[in-house]
Amino acid sequence: MIMAMVTVFAAQPPVMAATLPVAYSGVLALTHATLHPDTAPAGANDWGCRPAGAHPRPVVLLHGTVENMTVNWFTLSPLLRNQGYCVFAVNFGQEDRPRLGLPGSSRPGGTAPVDRSAGELAVFVDRVLAATGAGEVDLVGHSQGGMMPRHYLRFLGGAGKVGALVGLAPPNHGTTVLGLSRLPGVPELLTAVAGQAVRDQLAGSPFLRRLNAGGDTVPGVRYTVVASRLDEVVTPYTSAFLSGPDVTNIVVQDHCPLDTSEHLALSYDANALHFVTNALDPAHATPVTCRPTLPVNGG
Repeated sequence: MIMAMVTVFAAQPPVMAATLPVAYSGVLALTHATLHPDTAPAGANDWGCRPAGAHPRPVVLLHGTVENMTVNWFTLSPLLRNQGYCVFAVNFGQEDRPRLGLPGSSRPGGTAPVDRSAGELAVFVDRVLAATGAGEVDLVGHSQGGMMPRHYLRFLGGAGKVGALVGLAPPNHGTTVLGLSRLPGVPELLTAVAGQAVRDQLAGSPFLRRLNAGGDTVPGVRYTVVASRLDEVVTPYTSAFLSGPDVTNIVVQDHCPLDTSEHLALSYDANALHFVTNALDPAHATPVTCRPTLPVNGG
């Protein structure tokens, strides 16, 4: 009798989680983050999640400079969870000194030196792998969060633990911040306001020279960069692009001229995030249907 009951229960299909709402809006993301600071985005950080066969690698989401997981991944986290991924997000590079930052955390993230944040990522990835039993993760990052993992991959042993790195507007080869970084005193001012991480991301910084010496990529990892021609933070926008094997560089406006998303809006841009989901599951990629979007808000 007991064995029969076990057989019946074992044969039942798993209970599907309720579909999470997905809103493509930076304005709503900021509102939510203001009301619910220091919380994981919807769908993220279920430490009991076990990757399904269709998506064997958990996805780790990494925010940008002076940002945080609550606001940055308001849209993508529930989108990926609805697609069956185990999703994890983390605030990294937080410092005790008060700094300028978006709503969503008592301490803005991504202000510490980038190599220090890469060390935090290494610890977090190991925690995700241990909890889920997966052999690798995929990484998705916005801005600094799309570039910082490259230090982890190259110098901290991450290459064997990562299947793919997808970056939304990452400053892979540095930014001039619309040319302002070349003016006397501006790098020092930016560092005072937003931390050493900003100095590390300026074009020609010692950090970036070391990171990019000998090539942009490491073997065994697939790279995708999604950039906007209208980016006002990572300038020129082409500095986001990578060179090397297993690299795909995408400009959203090449596929959707109606897309007016700039740097901040890419996290809430349906076109850009479709490219992200295609990059995470290239075997089941689907055509991106062009949707008009707005600066800052996406759509």
